[in-house]
Amino acid sequence: MTDSIGRTAGGVVLAVDLAATLVFAVEGGLAGVAARLDVFGVMVIALVTATGGGMIRDVLIGDTPPRALRTARYVLLGLGGGVLAFVLHQALADVPDILLTTLDAVGLSLFAVSGAGLALEADAHPLTAVLLGTITAVGGGTMRDVLLNEVPVILQANIYAVAAALGAAVVVWLSHRGRPRGWSLAAGAAACFTLRMVSVWQGWSLPVAGI
Repeated sequence: MTDSIGRTAGGVVLAVDLAATLVFAVEGGLAGVAARLDVFGVMVIALVTATGGGMIRDVLIGDTPPRALRTARYVLLGLGGGVLAFVLHQALADVPDILLTTLDAVGLSLFAVSGAGLALEADAHPLTAVLLGTITAVGGGTMRDVLLNEVPVILQANIYAVAAALGAAVVVWLSHRGRPRGWSLAAGAAACFTLRMVSVWQGWSLPVAGI
């Protein structure tokens, strides 16, 4: 019975991780298109955005080689997202910014909770699991921004990494209180998504030092 529950929880975490991979791959591909990269460049940015954070997480918890390199599905989802972005970018150009922001918030939320969930499966300390969930969520986007010669989003005065940390913390807290993993992931994703979207709507940002 315990083994069955464990397999179910692991399957839920994996499904969330794969969904986030596709979402961030499309977003990364769109960023590459906006930067006027060729098709190869778009695919590279899509793949890095989709798998970068998860690879950092896996290396830090000693799960090597990273799961993105142990199976073809992560790479295929990353490249597939890049293809979608490259082929459909003209149609997506007319999409309102709020929808793109929502897509990003969805990917951020999914990666934050899946990263925390995978860290917990590796018996990471609760605080470490929160940090790894946050890194999973923002690592790929940070690599994308560096490759595109832009200031990473997490270094700017907005509620981004903080939202990811909140989502990961909810997962860890509920899991340690014995809640089902699926419910913990859903609650964490909802918390991250809500904070990110409300912060965009209200124009919230973190304090900056005065000059």
